[in-house]
Amino acid sequence: MTGTPAAVISLLIFGATYILISVHRIPFLKLDRPSAALIGALLMVVPGIVPFDVALRGSINWETILLLLGMMVVVAYLKLAGFFEFVSTWILLRARTARRLLYLLIAASGLLSALFVNDTICVLFTPVVLAAVLRARLNPVPFLIALVTSANIGSVMSLTGNPQNMLVGMFSRIPYGAFFLVMLPVGAAGLVLDALLLRWIYRHDLDATFDAAGLTLPRVDRSTLVRVLGVVVLISLGFLLPLERWVPRLGADQKLPLVALAGAGLMLLIGGLRPADAFAQVDWGLLVFFAGLFVVIDGINRTGILPALHDRAAPILGPSGAGLTVFTITMSNIVSNVPYVLVVRNWIAGSYEWTLVAMASTFAGNLTIVGSVANMIVLELSKDHAKIGFWQYLRVGVPVTVATTSAGFGILYLIHVLHRI
Repeated sequence: MTGTPAAVISLLIFGATYILISVHRIPFLKLDRPSAALIGALLMVVPGIVPFDVALRGSINWETILLLLGMMVVVAYLKLAGFFEFVSTWILLRARTARRLLYLLIAASGLLSALFVNDTICVLFTPVVLAAVLRARLNPVPFLIALVTSANIGSVMSLTGNPQNMLVGMFSRIPYGAFFLVMLPVGAAGLVLDALLLRWIYRHDLDATFDAAGLTLPRVDRSTLVRVLGVVVLISLGFLLPLERWVPRLGADQKLPLVALAGAGLMLLIGGLRPADAFAQVDWGLLVFFAGLFVVIDGINRTGILPALHDRAAPILGPSGAGLTVFTITMSNIVSNVPYVLVVRNWIAGSYEWTLVAMASTFAGNLTIVGSVANMIVLELSKDHAKIGFWQYLRVGVPVTVATTSAGFGILYLIHVLHRI
């Protein structure tokens, strides 16, 4: 299908898909984000807007899908070994005061989110943190918000910290090590600001001490843990080394998924656990969400609407990147950060612009209660014990997002001026 009818149909499918993605769930339809993206993709394919063979071979960025899959398998082994429950419980035992607990939680959540996908950290930490603070008779709200904001902030530091950064890595071809060095001060400054702001906002809730009596460190599968940590080290080395120069016919954009899959394969071989148990921990819905969204974006790209939108937005973006940063924050909260990165991938030309997109689309997740998947995970898992409303979250989300984004832009602009990244 071509011409005006195809453009109209594509626009309608695109709009309906993004509405379903943005509201996260429509009760009477029982649809979630992955199913909305899948249906949107099918609606692009069935009338021929995106031919089926093109959808399979050209629309879907399989490098991103495989990178996610590989990292999920490795993280699954860490979870099965008891690593995340051990770390979160150790933090609670070491804290002793509510203020120190807040700081330790922000540090651990932020650093682990830089190594692994931030959504995973929120899934695994929320139940343990919630149970402990309730036992200690502390207000759980500051700690839950600290968990999710720091997970979002810390994930900015690496190309594997969150899904949108993985896309940035695929599209920009910025080396893993170079991205980490540039974004490390951005993430570190963000975590410090997050701690300071939360300490001030919840100052009346954080002066208490608590007794961790009865809380003991959980047992871990040491054999599996040693193996998986060794594989994590190897994966990190693979990300950093110039394998594309050594492996024949390996593209720069293919290195990350190859290394992640190799690490996953090694874990399946030496992990000492049933592979089926690891695969059961994989978020297959997220992979479906990405695949469907790639096809939907390809369909709307064929209409010429997005280039026209870019031409209209270009005058406000400006050479400094400030306009691009504000535009990214805004659009990431309208259509969500992952779809936004997919939309603008053909507009962003240089490494500096890509780092701005990575920073702003990640920090934008802290603005509102529905700003990121990580936010929704924490709220869903804690809904029976802690009620965090839209405005209650917003009073934290606004200052945290404004402060961290401003600092992040300043750091990246300074690096850009001094070193021309």
